Amino acid sequence: QVQLQESGPGLVKPSQTLSLTCTVSGGSIATGFHYWKWIRQSPAKGLEWMGAISTSGSTWYSPSLKSRTSISRDTSKNQFTLHLYSVTSEDTAVYFCAQGTLWGTSYYYRGQGTQVTVSS
Repeated sequence: QVQLQESGPGLVKPSQTLSLTCTVSGGSIATGFHYWKWIRQSPAKGLEWMGAISTSGSTWYSPSLKSRTSISRDTSKNQFTLHLYSVTSEDTAVYFCAQGTLWGTSYYYRGQGTQVTVSS
């Protein structure tokens, strides 16, 4: 069974860059026909699809976040990483990494999530 675990800072200051890493076990991020994605949830916005990376390394981003988001991967560590630049308080949310289809917030497997708060 595929397991995912998010890691990263719980507190980030406004204007800084948030970087979260997802470590995957029980499956390879470089093989198969599924996608690895980031989703976040906040009381104000609900569930939000942020972006995804394919097993070949291609990336897609939410239009509303595209200008300040990137997703990278390290296949040797079986990890993929979200970078969110110039964060504001509106980026405060629980962040999840997941395996699933390209678009949307549905998933086959998902990490337990990590709370990120943007505050000075």
